[in-house]
Amino acid sequence: MIDRTGLAEFLRRRRELLQPEDVGLPRGQRRRTKGLRREEVAVLCHMSTDYYSRIERERGPQPSEQMIASIAQGLHLSIDERDHLFRLAGHHAPTRGLTSEHISPGLLRILDRLDDTPAEVVTELGETLRQTALGVALTGDTTGYRGPARSIGYRWFTDPDTRRRYAPEDHPFLSRMFAAGLRQVMALRGPDSRAAEYAELLLAESAEFRRVWDDHEVGIRPNDVKHFVHPEVGALELTCQSLLDPDQSHRLLVYTAHPGSESHEKLQLLAVIGAQKLAEAAAFAHGERPEETRPQMP
Repeated sequence: MIDRTGLAEFLRRRRELLQPEDVGLPRGQRRRTKGLRREEVAVLCHMSTDYYSRIERERGPQPSEQMIASIAQGLHLSIDERDHLFRLAGHHAPTRGLTSEHISPGLLRILDRLDDTPAEVVTELGETLRQTALGVALTGDTTGYRGPARSIGYRWFTDPDTRRRYAPEDHPFLSRMFAAGLRQVMALRGPDSRAAEYAELLLAESAEFRRVWDDHEVGIRPNDVKHFVHPEVGALELTCQSLLDPDQSHRLLVYTAHPGSESHEKLQLLAVIGAQKLAEAAAFAHGERPEETRPQMP
């Protein structure tokens, strides 16, 4: 059964302990609220302010498991805190361990401070859990996929649009790398794992995957330098740095360009384009015309 009072009190306390800068939000002026505002938490949790506020006020329907997971991530809860939140909401806590998709607070704090850099948190199967705004501008929003398509390794062999984001000369290596990586995860997680499911699907759907899979390659590591092809700014050569969270098998991937290079200039342009698209999306959501948000030419 849901413990409405306990749930509301726990959420209020966790919200009050967080500051805007802890979660990558601007502080603003004349701030009187202790900790985060409800509307700020709602943004972090991808839900309406009214919905979140009703939970804190002990009203409304029982939140779904999906909503509770979103709140736990938005409030940067630890695994223990996440499990406690699920129980207060009347749900069983999700499975722990290396298959968990709950990003650790430490990794989130780092990601929140990379607002001027393309970065993402991914699972061992290449499923994107969180991106920075510039990460979305670089590769598109890869958090919205569902099912096997969440994995970039699966999309690589089934979705031509995924391949168009990478330089053609790198395609043969990337095919070998994704197949080898999937084989290693499958051996590690076993025949009942998602990795095994993805491999079975790809064997049925992709002749190219069948060809590289038959080579039984493992240990093919990603190149440090990535060659992207962006539909608006063209070719970019970016260095990828990786930080591993061994407890949950998540990786934080950060993409940077050499200062003064053409790719560095293109990243700066991409930041402007990405910000403009976000503004247009927000305007559309509020019923405005997109051109109303574009900079006016003199």
